[in-house]
Amino acid sequence: MSPDSILQPLTHSSVTHRLNMMEHYVTLFDSLFLPQGLALHISMERHVKYYTLWILCVDDPTFDVLVKCNLPNVRLLQLSKLETSELLGVKRTRSKVEYCWTLTPFAPRFVFEADKSVNRVTYLDADVWFRKHPYPIFQEFENSGKQILITDHAYAPEHDQSAIAGQYCVQFLIITRLGGEIVRKSWEDQCIAWCYARYEDDKFGDQKYLDQWPLNYPEHVHILMRKELLLAPWNATVIPYGQSVLFHFHGLRILSKNRVMFDFYPRPKVLFDNVYKKYLVDIRQSLIKLNYISFNINPQKIVSVFFGYIYFRYIQINIFMKSIFPDIFAKF
Repeated sequence: MSPDSILQPLTHSSVTHRLNMMEHYVTLFDSLFLPQGLALHISMERHVKYYTLWILCVDDPTFDVLVKCNLPNVRLLQLSKLETSELLGVKRTRSKVEYCWTLTPFAPRFVFEADKSVNRVTYLDADVWFRKHPYPIFQEFENSGKQILITDHAYAPEHDQSAIAGQYCVQFLIITRLGGEIVRKSWEDQCIAWCYARYEDDKFGDQKYLDQWPLNYPEHVHILMRKELLLAPWNATVIPYGQSVLFHFHGLRILSKNRVMFDFYPRPKVLFDNVYKKYLVDIRQSLIKLNYISFNINPQKIVSVFFGYIYFRYIQINIFMKSIFPDIFAKF
């Protein structure tokens, strides 16, 4: 299929139809990442409307908290009741992060097994955040006629880590029940065999396996052509944020109720003012919700280790936010 036919303009009726279609999404996180997971949900309530977000709760405290939260349009998957013998067999050999990466290809499987009516599901990293309805992504995917959609990192040249971290990013991945299963199952087997937070033999975590998908499964895999729809810190200096549907807040970590950390990527002031600050408002709302149900916030990883280098920057939320959002942490 030609690029022009895949990127054909959307008519008013097709946009309306897409806005009213139900989509299933799945994400996964543990109790440490609850603020980001709740911020993701806030953004979906604001922009997506007709959806189900499946949350694979990596530990039981996450499941217990989310039961108390009783979030609309959410269905919970309790990992402790779903772990396969293969997963339990490798769990002891993986760090917490590595085990979460190992779980990624299992997440769509658990959704398909839990609800036979679901024909496709979109995996989301827990630290992505919707700015708009994602209908342009799904329209492009459907026009492609493929069964899986992946997204390019679209690195700025000065930040290109594709040789190590991979050309494609797991961040947003659409997979269908039938046509996509051959790829998903192969990925599951690969992650069980090897999934570590290091580069080794052209592998890195769960992610660099995706580099081979367009070559091995060209009839199944579509690469999102409109790279401006899904952005992240590593391309913030080369792609304007205005058309983005989602933003990936890679490297943002919560150290306390009034302090967050960013990674080393430079961010234009206009992006920080119009995207990051709005995301931090949703993080604030998440912290307030967790505080209300008496869940203690533990500091997330203090430093970000990226291929042997340590980068970190602290921002006092209550200092730079007070002038814009008075009493932002008044409830703490």
